[in-house]
Amino acid sequence: MSGFYFALGLVIVLITAANVIFTLILPRRPAGIERLSLMVNRVVRFIFLVISRAAKSYEVKDALLAPAAPVALLAQLAVWLGFFVVGYACMLEPTTHGFAASFTQAAVALFSVGTAHAGGPPNQTVDIAAGATWAVVVTLQIAYLPSLYDAFNRREALVAMLESRAGLPAWGPEVLARHQLVGIIDALPSLYADWERLAADLAESHTTYPVLLLFRSPEPWYSWVVGLLAVLDAAAMDLALSPDASSSQARLCLRMGFTTFNRIAKTLGWPVDPDPNPEGPINLTFEEFAQAVRMLEEIGYPMELTAEEAWPNFRGWRVNYETNAYRLADRVVSPPAPWSGPRTHLRSGPVAPRRPPQRSPAGKVFAAHRPEAPSSPARRRGSPTRPRQSP
Repeated sequence: MSGFYFALGLVIVLITAANVIFTLILPRRPAGIERLSLMVNRVVRFIFLVISRAAKSYEVKDALLAPAAPVALLAQLAVWLGFFVVGYACMLEPTTHGFAASFTQAAVALFSVGTAHAGGPPNQTVDIAAGATWAVVVTLQIAYLPSLYDAFNRREALVAMLESRAGLPAWGPEVLARHQLVGIIDALPSLYADWERLAADLAESHTTYPVLLLFRSPEPWYSWVVGLLAVLDAAAMDLALSPDASSSQARLCLRMGFTTFNRIAKTLGWPVDPDPNPEGPINLTFEEFAQAVRMLEEIGYPMELTAEEAWPNFRGWRVNYETNAYRLADRVVSPPAPWSGPRTHLRSGPVAPRRPPQRSPAGKVFAAHRPEAPSSPARRRGSPTRPRQSP
């Protein structure tokens, strides 16, 4: 049996070491034994969701969910520690002839980097290996953190810039409306280009390091999921309503955007339709779309087609990303923006962005405007408060 325990311990150590390498060093989408980290993330997320049930406002819920990411990183480290202790304890059992002593010796060797011995028959080779293993793991984890926060900062910088362009929470039609109201429609192509690059970044970073999905924005009403969805909706409406005048960059942004949502969905193990039917059904209704088109008409947004004529093209674009965007927005508990799907863990429907007052150079102030949230249910007790907007 001694040989069996040693072999079992060696297998546990090697599998755990492989998981560490694939998680911290090898940049690729988790698969096989690499999904251990995903399991840890899911357990931590579930615990924080349970804790956040007591929240009566979205801001409080966001604050309760915010520590989930750092806790997940610590939990991941603790899981590796546990498996290494078990593995090296099994390898030490033939020497100590008892699991109580072997577990103690393995734990002491790990935490003392192989320089201490708990007593009993020594096995210097395994003790030193245990200490060296843990020293390498901690070093890799420390080096891993800058990569995470660098990706996080790149994401949040662009999300913060979207506030003045799309409101809080972000909404696709509001992107077009605000650009029309201040006369900067010519800036839409650059917006699409910026979010195309961010989508490509997200497709790489958030599938390589899935723990980034638990990192929430510093401000409660910011969200990269809602932001990307809003930009994709704006691009889809732009192409659908003005097919001749719209920028080709809108098409490129859409392509990269739904590719990103699909890749993240695959990482999470969700089914993905690689080629959805352009004429297939979507959750967003024509009435909601027509209501947004009427809002754009009222402010003079240039259109080549009517809502009825544009709807088939808009639906053909949205069918590519709606399902995964809705699921991801619900999973990360994003702000309840219009056109972003239901929230399982929130108590209310969508909150429309508040548009700040328009001020003319002569000092004339036009009234602030809040677009009506399409199909927004009545607010109930405990619903999210309105995000603050500066003029």
